[in-house]
Amino acid sequence: MTNPTEEYEAASIPVVDLQSLPKVSLHDHLDGGLRPETIIELAAASGHELPATDPEELRNWFLESADSGSLERYLETFEHTIAVMQTHDELVRVAHEFVEDLAEDGVVYGEVRWAPEQHLTKGLSLDDAVEAVQEGLEAGMDAVDEAGGYIEVGQIITAMRHADRGSEIAQLAVRHRDNGVVGFDIAGAEEGFLPSRFAEAFTYLAENNFPTTVHAGEGAGLDSIQDALVHGRALRLGHGVRIAEDIHLDVQEVDGRDVGTVTLGDLAQWVRDRQIPLELCPSSNLQTGAIAAYGTTLGEHPIDLLHQLGFNVTVNTDNRLMSGVTLTSEFGQLVETFGYGLDTVLEMTLNAVHASFLPMESREQLADFIIEHYEDAMEEMDDFEDSEEFETFGHEDIQDTDDSDEAATELDH
Repeated sequence: MTNPTEEYEAASIPVVDLQSLPKVSLHDHLDGGLRPETIIELAAASGHELPATDPEELRNWFLESADSGSLERYLETFEHTIAVMQTHDELVRVAHEFVEDLAEDGVVYGEVRWAPEQHLTKGLSLDDAVEAVQEGLEAGMDAVDEAGGYIEVGQIITAMRHADRGSEIAQLAVRHRDNGVVGFDIAGAEEGFLPSRFAEAFTYLAENNFPTTVHAGEGAGLDSIQDALVHGRALRLGHGVRIAEDIHLDVQEVDGRDVGTVTLGDLAQWVRDRQIPLELCPSSNLQTGAIAAYGTTLGEHPIDLLHQLGFNVTVNTDNRLMSGVTLTSEFGQLVETFGYGLDTVLEMTLNAVHASFLPMESREQLADFIIEHYEDAMEEMDDFEDSEEFETFGHEDIQDTDDSDEAATELDH
């Protein structure tokens, strides 16, 4: 799998740079978004052995190792990132740089998830770890502000599915709700570790009115999604892409033409009708085999089917380092593959705004801010299309692939 960031980092609709548009990131793992240079430097200082010590070689190693078609093998790559996130200073630096990288990607609001229980090998307590990450996030936000930008980032505290610390981690999250923690999640190998294992933790969170998102419908199917909604009280589904397994297409020939009828199963109907947000991560889903039943290319990813059927679709990166992506590149690939225009990019971005764990007033303010920027971009695009320059604007200026013409003609609003 090639690195999509290289091809789409500057992807644009005519005169509109996708990277410059404000974005919202809901499913972004802290330990999956380190800079290779930082990993090398911290590993050298701590004595941790890496598979490569050149930044580009290490970047490619992560991408190639994660591109296995197996969630379990994908998760093995985190051994090296977690190893250099074990001290206060390491966590502060990684969190700080993470915020700066989000801002560079155009993200104005992000929720970064991570599992404090995996960062205790050098003497930190759970509370120490959360406070260190918050220190780094705040330093990063301050740096972006000083540079003339804007970003807000909150923590989602994650419990590992294979461990038995669910209640302890849930209490940790609630304890820090006034210090940057906005939600709770469970992550790790999904198959065989249903959310019901953490029923006590999820009950505690519900009793304390604390929001949850649950990894479900990635490494396991419909049973996992059902369990996340029932026992996990999930307000969002982490990935959730395998809800497509409950969507049935019947194709029949009518008057010489194939006519398809779509039927939603009870679970899919529930998720769609109640607009339960799906935290879809297109490139990651290809790498981990989450959509293997549908194919191995982005064009076969059910994200467009889910969008067309009215599901609450949000677009996310999952792990920027392992998948070699940014939100800009993910949207760029969707634009090219499915012919999305600014209206669809805006719709999915606003879906993420309203699915975020921000207070309602903050969500409304954020939505207004984003809409204003998109309206400016759309007006700029209208002016361009009315200009003489548009007459000579070549499609090759937008995309350099064989499918560029189709994508270009549909890239309007």
